Amino acid sequence: MRARAESIVVLTGAGISAESGIKTFRAADGLWENHPIDDVATPEGFERNPQLVYEFYNQRRQQLLSDHVKPNSAHSYLAKFEHEFPGKFLLVTQNVDNLHERAGSENLVHMHGELLKMHCLNSQLIFDIAEDFNFDTECRCCRSPGNLRPHIVWFGEMPLQMNKINQALESCDVFVAIGTSGNVYPASGFYQTAKIRRAHTVELNPESTSSGFDEHIAGNASEIVPKYFETLLPVY
Repeated sequence: MRARAESIVVLTGAGISAESGIKTFRAADGLWENHPIDDVATPEGFERNPQLVYEFYNQRRQQLLSDHVKPNSAHSYLAKFEHEFPGKFLLVTQNVDNLHERAGSENLVHMHGELLKMHCLNSQLIFDIAEDFNFDTECRCCRSPGNLRPHIVWFGEMPLQMNKINQALESCDVFVAIGTSGNVYPASGFYQTAKIRRAHTVELNPESTSSGFDEHIAGNASEIVPKYFETLLPVY
């Protein structure tokens, strides 16, 4: 039996939010909501047709803010665990929704950005946004239109806060990936970094990805996350 965990890093992917009604962007045919990825998820696509990109993310934002999209039990239990766990805890998400925050998570990194934020191309300042915006929206800092883009990490861009993530991975003794493939970056790189430091690595996913995790637990996140993380809490 392994020693009680003192430092835990969790990575969540699209699988945890899919149970809350969030559509996964990337389909097997390489399209995001019927759009080629190159058109809506790259800097080059934004340069070619910014209005298409604005409309794409405006629609995603409207979906996120609709009444039927809510945190599920996996989001809620991770927040509960963070507040009850006496050791170090970092939640890293690939998701751009705000369901972890709505569930109560605080020590959280959005490595791929956030739908409810935009940033200025000139100053790089980040602003909250709940409504639609486009090329004609006036920037709050430079007071000029055309300087705003979705605060989303696109293909070819560096994920956010990687130094903080890597520092946590290098010092953790448990790494858990939830609802994300363990065979592709970032999950593959994350669990490898954790394993080098002799952390116990766990994959919670509906199906095994034939990856090198030490442990795989199959099932939907809303069912298996509360059960698994309950075992990591100390018993007093």
